[in-house]
Amino acid sequence: MSTGNYADVNGIRMYYETHGEGKPLVLIHGGGSTIETTFGTILPLLATHYEVIAVELQAHGHTGDRDAPESFSQDADDVAALLDQLKISKAFIFGFSNGGSTALQIAIRHAALADKLVVAAGAYKREGFIAGFFEGMNDASLDNMPKGLQDAFLRINPDFNALVNMFNKDKQRMIDFKDWDEELLKNIQVPVLIINGDKDVTLPEHALNMARLIPNASLIILPGVHGEYLGEIDIAKPGSKLPAITVELIKEFLDKE
Repeated sequence: MSTGNYADVNGIRMYYETHGEGKPLVLIHGGGSTIETTFGTILPLLATHYEVIAVELQAHGHTGDRDAPESFSQDADDVAALLDQLKISKAFIFGFSNGGSTALQIAIRHAALADKLVVAAGAYKREGFIAGFFEGMNDASLDNMPKGLQDAFLRINPDFNALVNMFNKDKQRMIDFKDWDEELLKNIQVPVLIINGDKDVTLPEHALNMARLIPNASLIILPGVHGEYLGEIDIAKPGSKLPAITVELIKEFLDKE
């Protein structure tokens, strides 16, 4: 049983859903995405073990926008403010792609809130992305956005201009992305599980570097491209057991005392 709700958070109307029962687990989607597109395959599996709080970030899906650029730090503050409203003082945080970077910022900016982190395809340095990523981002247009992501957004919000706005803000965030000070990662004290695909948009070597910087981090490299191990909407393969395996690995990490 799921419930969709809105909360007024830092000047935006933020959408979130709750699923299941147990310890709270926050899900943070990737860029250009929604709860459904990033987590639709694995959310039901996670909700059999945890109280899942799945969010949609600024300008994404059901959530409104503000007259300000997107940033990982602002997204982290928005998630923290939502959890404060929900009277959740500590939670597991699981972010994918841009959501993975947001999860790291939650641990950096709101350390007391994070119980454990799962960071899938997150990044802290520009060199962590595949060759040509930023050159391609400079020239990117809406035509380059996967159709599954576009269609999912428009099912939620049929305003085409809102889709263009989200795309442009996501694009600009990555164009403006600057390396983080490594000390920020070294100061993360909670247990962190870093997940990356072996053919991901973020390099396995970058994931390894993060795992070495964060004092209490573990690393898993899974087969596949960006989002394949989650069953993300545009890459999901019918009959694949990989998303269920990913959930079992995450569960083992979260449940470990």
